[in-house]
Amino acid sequence: MTFVRFREMVPNLFLVALFINVPDLWASDRRHSRHASVGGGMTNQLDPRNTAAINTTASRKFLQEFLQDIPPPIIGPVFDKTVPNNVTGLVGRTAYLHCRVKNLGNRTVSWIRHRDIHLLTAGRYTYTSDQRFEAIHEPHSENWSLRIKYPQKKDSGIYECQISTTPPIGHPVYLTVLEPTTEILGGPELFIDQGSTINLTCLVQFAPEPPPTVGWTHEKQPINFDSPRGGISLVTEKGSTTSSRLLIQKASSSDTGYYSCDPSNANSATIRVHILNGEHPAAMHHGQGSIPLCPPIVSAMIVPFLLIFTARDL
Repeated sequence: MTFVRFREMVPNLFLVALFINVPDLWASDRRHSRHASVGGGMTNQLDPRNTAAINTTASRKFLQEFLQDIPPPIIGPVFDKTVPNNVTGLVGRTAYLHCRVKNLGNRTVSWIRHRDIHLLTAGRYTYTSDQRFEAIHEPHSENWSLRIKYPQKKDSGIYECQISTTPPIGHPVYLTVLEPTTEILGGPELFIDQGSTINLTCLVQFAPEPPPTVGWTHEKQPINFDSPRGGISLVTEKGSTTSSRLLIQKASSSDTGYYSCDPSNANSATIRVHILNGEHPAAMHHGQGSIPLCPPIVSAMIVPFLLIFTARDL
């Protein structure tokens, strides 16, 4: 503590000491007056316990009033670290990045994209030509949010909530934007015995909303559920993960080929179905009923030698 600060505090310290001892002086004065009254015929005396209680109460009251006049220490702005800083968004669905600042004062909160060090917003104003980004702030609140409309996978990355102190201080928020995925279980190839039931299950995940429709095609032709063949049904359950199950009973050779699941708001998925008629799957890969014993070129080399040995025997 410097001498100047000590000199400034001396009057305050003197006042504290003075008011702490005022009750003692007042009590002493009353004690003398009471003793003087005894000679005049009065028998009342001041109780020492009452004197101590009055002394303590007056001291506390003065200290409370004195301390209220002392300005509180200045605390700079701080980030509320309890706000989640890992955000997962979906392609096409509005994403919100949240930032809460306490003791902001007259400073400004900005949002900066780390990928290209681009200033997106400052206060409640947007400083980018990309109108998908917008600052959200309610007056007199501590929340400063960044709204991203129609986010794309390329929007994934680090965004910084920054306060205009000297030097600036920042709080990173990590955004991950997921694309919808479509998968047919058991792919990319499925082997089914002839006469059994083909069961194809398609799963659609990370879509901004459940797909309004999920279509199926066979060899690029829409599947006709009312065809004379019969035995074809579709069961679709929508939710955060949408499942669509295609059932084809009594599979025949005509059911062989490529099947595609086509959600209306996500990419399609394809699987190849093989119908086995007592054949081994390995044979299907060769396109023949059995595996060749040796390559054709080897057979071509062996035939002349067989003819020579046959002629000698004759």
